[in-house]
Amino acid sequence: MWTNEYDSKIIYVQTHGVNDPARSATPFFLAASAAAMDAEVMIYFTMYGATLLRRDVVDKIGPKGDSGQPLRRFIEQATGLGVRLLVCQPSLDLNDLKIEDLIDGVEMIGGAAFNDLALNADAVISF
Repeated sequence: MWTNEYDSKIIYVQTHGVNDPARSATPFFLAASAAAMDAEVMIYFTMYGATLLRRDVVDKIGPKGDSGQPLRRFIEQATGLGVRLLVCQPSLDLNDLKIEDLIDGVEMIGGAAFNDLALNADAVISF
């Protein structure tokens, strides 16, 4: 899954979801920063993190509630710089979600694929 055109490969793992909106934007912000530094970057959403990708919530939540930018802004900034969004298939089941419930561009992978990515990453950072 990794390409050879980048010097650094970083995976951010997001485990917190809509019930903890203060933790929603940081992985996107850091991923966008790393992508702007020419790193290959992915965010892997597992456990409750998958709920952040629901179509019906990205405009309604954000790190500062009603007074801040919606999560969609942080997502678009990151994906616009080439950050890939990956979701754990069992996490969809855990949250009663289907891939169709999520925003466009999200890729579904399993545990073995994630482990392969993590073994080949320069850094794996969890939130």
